Amino acid sequence: MLSYLLKKSLYGIIIILSVVFSLSFIFFSFINKDGKAVYEMTGQNTDQKTVDEVKKAYHLDQPVWKQVLLYANDLSFVSVYPQETKRSGLYLFSSQNKKWLLKFPYLGKSFQTDRSVSKTVSTAMPGTVVLAFTAIFFATIFGIILGIFAAKYKNSWIDRTIIFLASGGMALPSFFAAVLISWLLGYVLHSITGLPTWGSLYNVDEYTGEKYLAIQNLVLPAFTLGIRPLSVIAQLTRNNLIEVQQLDFIRTAMAKGLSPNKVLYKHTLINIANPLITAISGWLGGMLAGAVFVEYIFGWQGLGKTLVDGLQKLDYPVVMGSVLTITCVFVLLNIIVDVLYAVVDPRVRLSK
Repeated sequence: MLSYLLKKSLYGIIIILSVVFSLSFIFFSFINKDGKAVYEMTGQNTDQKTVDEVKKAYHLDQPVWKQVLLYANDLSFVSVYPQETKRSGLYLFSSQNKKWLLKFPYLGKSFQTDRSVSKTVSTAMPGTVVLAFTAIFFATIFGIILGIFAAKYKNSWIDRTIIFLASGGMALPSFFAAVLISWLLGYVLHSITGLPTWGSLYNVDEYTGEKYLAIQNLVLPAFTLGIRPLSVIAQLTRNNLIEVQQLDFIRTAMAKGLSPNKVLYKHTLINIANPLITAISGWLGGMLAGAVFVEYIFGWQGLGKTLVDGLQKLDYPVVMGSVLTITCVFVLLNIIVDVLYAVVDPRVRLSK
């Protein structure tokens, strides 16, 4: 198990490094090419001296290759800096007027707010995580239930209706679904649903400034985000159940007199666990990265909205920090899923 996890972790590190170098090279090339990001920080009418000082502070006066290496150095756990550089971490040793530090990855500072990107991402991440897990929980429960009903009543009007709705759900783009659901359930039928069209996980009292939990704001974005994975899980459950029910060991279990429900829950569902885990984990990772439109339309304060705001304001450190965070989440989810395969299916051998 340990050697397997180390192997998967090595693959993950290679993927993350590839993203770091390719992403930083692209963004730093854009910054050096048009210089719009600098003028977004200083203003269009700023004198050249101020522009030069800003470039020097953010190392934008350096060649692109050097900016990429400096950024990679900031991201590493053990980094080397000039002695005068102020960076928090555990001091290790000095060599040739340079100091070596053991520290957490440093994602830089926002061009717009001068705030640490790590703080910006860590503030936005919980909202996206809550939204994604709520949506995938809703999609998994109802998707499996609908898939079981469709398989149980195969070729009936129930089966055809579920398949029709699932096909429509898969074809419905998230941004269009967000606009439609926001308008219909949050505006037209607001007197019945009582659900808002705009809001985040916490609301702020206008008078006291206190934050309080607003679960009602979660309903519409989670429902919107869960429509497509629900449709996929429903069809996947239905098709795999029908396929597994034709296998010999299921027929043997039925011939022994086991009830259909016992056969379903004890023998059939466990044999379709792997494709379901693959679908659920894939959609969960996609939600963490692809909730951009849903978060933006519903005004949900999460990583997706932070990413869009960063792109609009040419705040490249925030964009890069957000994308790298999403990449790390993808890698971690893939490792967890591979381990889950071995837990739910003894036929999977980690040693291979």
